[in-house]
This record gives sequence, C-alpha cells and structure tokens, in this order.
Amino acid sequence: NEWAGCAPQNVEQLPGAGSNRTYYRFTSSEGKTLIGVKGTSREENEAFIYLSGHFGRCGLSVPQIVAVSAGRLCYLQSDLGRLSLFDALAGGRGRGGAYNEEERMLLRRTIAELPRIQFADIENLDFGRCYPISSMDKTSVFFDLNYFKYCFLKSTGLDFNEVRLQRDFEAMCADLLDDEERHAFQYRDFQARNVMLNEEGRPYFIDYQGGRRGPVEYDVASFLWQASARYPSALREELIQVYA
Repeated sequence: NEWAGCAPQNVEQLPGAGSNRTYYRFTSSEGKTLIGVKGTSREENEAFIYLSGHFGRCGLSVPQIVAVSAGRLCYLQSDLGRLSLFDALAGGRGRGGAYNEEERMLLRRTIAELPRIQFADIENLDFGRCYPISSMDKTSVFFDLNYFKYCFLKSTGLDFNEVRLQRDFEAMCADLLDDEERHAFQYRDFQARNVMLNEEGRPYFIDYQGGRRGPVEYDVASFLWQASARYPSALREELIQVYA
C-alpha cells in the first residue's frame, strides 16, 4: 500500500521453498503482479538485495527489487511467473531421464548462463556482503560432505570404512580449496527449482542469497548431479561442454 498507493486486489501465498522466507503474489486491480517476500534474517535479505542489484547492473536475468521495508525484513520484487525449470522438465524425469529436444534446449540455455553469473564483474562484487560467509571454506565443504555421510550413506545400511572415507573427504576438501584462480561467485544452490522460465523459455535466476566466493565447478556438479533429475551420462557430458 505504501509503495503502490493502494492495497492489492488479491494476495496469494506461494508454496514454501525450503527456507524460512514466505512468498506472496500481489495482484493489482489492473492485473499487474509483484512478489512480496518476508524473511526472518535481515542479513540474508541484505545479501539477496545486494546481489540482485549487482547482477541486474550486469544485465543478468534476475528479479528486480522495487521496494524494501524500513526494517529490511520484507521486500517487493518483480514477478517471474509460475513456471520453473524443474516443472518444465517433469516429462523427462517421468520418462526416467529420457529428455526430449525441447527439454534439452532448456537445459543448454540454463547452463550457458551459469558462467555469466559466476564471473559477472567479480572485480567489483563485494563478497563481504555475502551471507552467511564471504568465501567457501573447510567448514562449508564439510557441511556438505557430512550431509552426504549422515543423511544418505548411513541411511542406506551399506558397510563402509569411515576412516578411509574421512581421508577421501579431507583430500576432496583440499583440492576444492587449493586453487583460488578457479574461484569466482559460487551460486551455491544452482538447481532447476531455482530457475524460472518466461513465456519465451528464457531462464531467470532466483535464490542466490547463499552465494559466496568459491570453486566454480561446485555449481556445475550441483546442477547436473541433482538426484531427482536422472540426467543420463551423455546429457551430462553435453551440458558440461556447453558450460565450458
């Protein structure tokens, strides 16, 4: 009401997205829409608002922030529609990973944008404004590796040597963090659910507020080895080449 000068004609709460943020679609009497976001962490909101501005100035396809509350816990952003890449790929997942050419085109289009995000004017990107940390570190790597161990591996009942696994974890962590020359903006949660498609099938990107400086191959692996996607090996290799 304060920003638009009138109350919305309709307010629709959107499904949760695995975080503490709450999303609403506000529709005006003219049919125009905006997305309202209510967060619980001011720092997380600040990271998203800052990164959205940075990426927007670089010409990337991200939501535009149009208003922010005084307490910085709520903000309004442009509405990117209802169709996510994840939903658009439902047919391929339903066919056990047999993606048709239209679905493969959407995947190629999406991963081709990833380097533009990772290297978008990083000389002028203030990583100190990232949340919750500015750079990928050993703690971050082991959060993910231990998530794999305790939430997947141990739940399968498979017999494994935990000491040798720990050594592998240490080696992987050292390799990821060793070469800072291949570090840029790490999206951190680059997956099909965080890509929205407009009417022309152009990808727009959301939920990058957890990004930080880190190894760029992390995002490629997150996208292509997402368990539910069932991408066949040949398609993964094709998309890696598109990214490269």
